[in-house]
Amino acid sequence: MGKITETVKILLIVNVIFYLGSLFVIDKNQAMEWFALWYFEHPGFQIWQPLTHMFMHDLSSPMHLIFNMYALWMFGSPIEQALGQKKFLFFYFSAGLGAAFIHSFVNYLHFNSGMEALMELGATSADIQQWLKEAVSPGMYMNSPQIPTDVSQDFFGAYNIPAVGASGAIYGVLVAFGMLFPNASLGLIFVPIPIKAKYFIPGLILIDLFSGVTGFSIFGANIANWAHIGGALFGFIMMWYWKKNSFNQNRWY
Repeated sequence: MGKITETVKILLIVNVIFYLGSLFVIDKNQAMEWFALWYFEHPGFQIWQPLTHMFMHDLSSPMHLIFNMYALWMFGSPIEQALGQKKFLFFYFSAGLGAAFIHSFVNYLHFNSGMEALMELGATSADIQQWLKEAVSPGMYMNSPQIPTDVSQDFFGAYNIPAVGASGAIYGVLVAFGMLFPNASLGLIFVPIPIKAKYFIPGLILIDLFSGVTGFSIFGANIANWAHIGGALFGFIMMWYWKKNSFNQNRWY
């Protein structure tokens, strides 16, 4: 995709600094507590986390960081060239914050659904708070029938599993790429033939939507599908607005 652009280069460097710093400078558990995005009612939640979670990645495997940074370089540089530095930076962070919002909203729905199911089975507020604190299954503590497994997993996952990664912002960048360069052919490792961006990117988003709705993840567990969808949605809205207004160069937003 050509030369790396300046803003993309800075974003890559900051992501790597966060990753290495979380591994070797400060305690990695402390880094996750400070910078990952926790559920807004979790005691670990901080107001800066919707921003900082974009620079955190799975510390148990570098592949999460590597894939995201490769995608940022591959798709971000041509988008920065098309939009300019200031507009690209605004776009990137707006898509990332949009991803955090949608992810948190879906977690809110999951959390409240689990709360209602537990209370219908006779659990008290004190019981639930204790289970959340200990991160244990309610079925281990209740004599009444367990709530459905998917509800239980979504409930505890929403509260106790923080979100990390730049992928929400990158999905916004992917959408921008598909809208600006729809006929660009993308060669993929797991697909032997090139696919045009206008087909590949919507297909990728549909896979995330399928996984988010059904709970069946094609690419593995612990993927924030709704964050991907949120980043794509906010990216689409911004690109649609800017294209409609012919990328007015007199404004940076």
